Amino acid sequence: MAGHNKWSTIKNKKGKEDAKRGKVFTKIARMIIVAVKEGGTDPEYNPALKTAIEKAKAENMPNDNIDRAIKKAAGDADSDNFEEIVYEGYGPEGTAVMVSCLTDNRNRTASEIRHAFDKFGGNLGQNGSVSYMFNRKGLLLIDGEDLDEETVMMAALDAGAEDFSAEDGVYEVITEVESFSDVRDQLKDEGYEFIKAELYYLPSNYNTIQSEDNKINMEKMIDILDDNDDVQEVYHNWDNQDE
Repeated sequence: MAGHNKWSTIKNKKGKEDAKRGKVFTKIARMIIVAVKEGGTDPEYNPALKTAIEKAKAENMPNDNIDRAIKKAAGDADSDNFEEIVYEGYGPEGTAVMVSCLTDNRNRTASEIRHAFDKFGGNLGQNGSVSYMFNRKGLLLIDGEDLDEETVMMAALDAGAEDFSAEDGVYEVITEVESFSDVRDQLKDEGYEFIKAELYYLPSNYNTIQSEDNKINMEKMIDILDDNDDVQEVYHNWDNQDE
């Protein structure tokens, strides 16, 4: 199976510090608002909203916060209108980076993203400059503790998963975008709980950074991007074996 899919290269740091939890909730609320405005308030008929709600629950976001975001989007036509923008560029030593944003101010966000790249030895590129190095896939992560690997693998493949791998006690299930919801729902019905369940940009190959200074700069760049309220996710192809 997909031995090249490294959980250590795509895991993010949200939830590790209480100080960051508020930012995580803010980002998920934006995700919910956009999903409601595009597809309505019923998660059974709105896959994007269903995914956003599951992500919120995985982050222990209070139900009141979830309901408030849904009601705000449904009932306030003048509420903030967020647009989705994906920025592409290079980090230190040519590492490919994609930054997914939801913003109500395109100029502000572009300036802040560019500053983060420039400050730590990267450069912001044009649309298409690195996206060809990534594949849009569905990603399901399952905590492997107390679960038999072969049993989980067979359940995932029977549900229609494209690929399966295990690393560091985490089972990684990869799906095509079109089958993501079906695979997720079938595994959920079978009792599996997810650490992460969302559409993702997965790198088709990985880049190793040689210089210790550049490794530090790459870490700092990812951190400052993650800390930006407009940034939903940071994807990269850095193979950080030290993480």
